[in-house]
Amino acid sequence: MHEVVLNNVSYFYGTARVLKDIIFTAEAGDFVCLLGPSGCGKSTLLRLLAGLARPSSGEITIGGSEITGPGLDRGVVFQDYSLFPWMTAGQNIILALQQAFPGKKKSDYHEAAQGYLEMVGLGTSFAKLPGQMSGGMRQRVAIARAFAVNAPVLLMDEPFGALDAITRARLQDMLLQLWQQKEGERKTVFFVTHDVEEAILLANRIVVLGLNPGSIKGAFEVNLPRPRIRQELYHEKQFLELRDQLVTVLHENILHELDGGQTVRPLGEGI
Repeated sequence: MHEVVLNNVSYFYGTARVLKDIIFTAEAGDFVCLLGPSGCGKSTLLRLLAGLARPSSGEITIGGSEITGPGLDRGVVFQDYSLFPWMTAGQNIILALQQAFPGKKKSDYHEAAQGYLEMVGLGTSFAKLPGQMSGGMRQRVAIARAFAVNAPVLLMDEPFGALDAITRARLQDMLLQLWQQKEGERKTVFFVTHDVEEAILLANRIVVLGLNPGSIKGAFEVNLPRPRIRQELYHEKQFLELRDQLVTVLHENILHELDGGQTVRPLGEGI
């Protein structure tokens, strides 16, 4: 079991406290969305989970073992795809497979990479370079690469944020289909987003982070049944109530920060 535990985690960037006293447990197979305004520490928290930075205090464990650096037990998908531009889609996935499963035959890597590309609907794109693909296609390659290493924990930092609305909706549905395929083997997902509706569509648990410093303002269970059909979901009473709760928590924190700042003056006044 790969339970993820954040035990009183804080993080400083220089003298600035970015995260404060984060306490949270994700059960194996959870789909957790991290929701909050810009600057609340969502991406920083994901970097800590990835082992790309260390907590200033507290600890993070996966399956009872403390995270001390990057590892093959975590796959990461960034917003900017992070594909090697001189490698084809297939070669990008083969490189990940070679790191995760060394010593296999070249033909085995090729066959596996082809299978993962087919899984995300890119079976004919093995030989395409990232520059020859659309943003949505590149993000699908990045997701296929993350699934290829078969890590039990998948970390996603606003992976659909730069995409158009239609492509974003398609990739949300694709991600849910991949995550739901085998219930006993579901990955534990941490997914960073600014979008309340995206969080409700995807997650079974939503953590709302507040500002200055980043801390948990609320944790919400999403008990809407799966599979979730977008057109029906947006008319569900439970969906609407949860959306209102989340928006209220977000707005309370933002308004508190604005109240503590300077009053907006008319242009030219005080200059």
